Amino acid sequence: MKKYFVIGNPIDHSLSPKLHNHWLTINNIKAIYDRKKINEADLRSIISQVKEKKINGINVTVPFKKTVIPYLDQLSPEAEQTQSVNTIILSNGNLVGHNTDIAGFTKAIKALNFNIEGKKVFILGAGGVVPSIIFALKKMNVSQIIVSNRTKKKAEDLKLRFKNLEILNWGDITDFDVIINATSLGLNEETINLDFSKSINNKLFYDVIYNPAETNFLNEAKKLGNKTENGRLMFIYQAFEAFKLWHGIEPQINSEVLKILNND
Repeated sequence: MKKYFVIGNPIDHSLSPKLHNHWLTINNIKAIYDRKKINEADLRSIISQVKEKKINGINVTVPFKKTVIPYLDQLSPEAEQTQSVNTIILSNGNLVGHNTDIAGFTKAIKALNFNIEGKKVFILGAGGVVPSIIFALKKMNVSQIIVSNRTKKKAEDLKLRFKNLEILNWGDITDFDVIINATSLGLNEETINLDFSKSINNKLFYDVIYNPAETNFLNEAKKLGNKTENGRLMFIYQAFEAFKLWHGIEPQINSEVLKILNND
């Protein structure tokens, strides 16, 4: 039986096994998908198991999306440009890293019927999925991207890869049309200690976190009368792209899939 894993640390919040195992069952594919909490020292060993065909594919989540790269043979153009990998496949004997987060975020934003073109976007965080979000936003022709991170150097490092980014000190608030929480603050009900009380003009507050479904960040934004959205659709669409890479099948995204994730 084929085996697939999502690796990360922390990993208990991941709903990837629930989603992928549902699609595997629906498509009569004899395989299992599980999550595995690892440390950086475990990367070489687990990725080599893909080359040895003991594991058939891996999804990568925080904090390993960049640190897996030295263990791979090739990168897709998107993974190369963002230096971020979330899906690993074996192709012609080569370990290939792909980035399906870009397509996941793009499709999720388009599904909101929110015209992001020409908008000013403020991103909280600089690791994990942020390079993919910046890549997608530039393709969607936003007017400005501002990044703020608790460790400022990490945000400034992004300027080496992407032109025309504005970096803001953590704690400072600027005017924006869209704000994206791409930090892990909220996974364990933490509060982001930033004052958004002046941001009450029907802005879009987007949180890449999807479990819990409503973080304190989104809850506070909703109270201020803003539009809010969590990362559930992004999560589903990036998984869709990974499933397609591994199995050559486009799985269905329907009410049953949404219900499965809502019931968690």
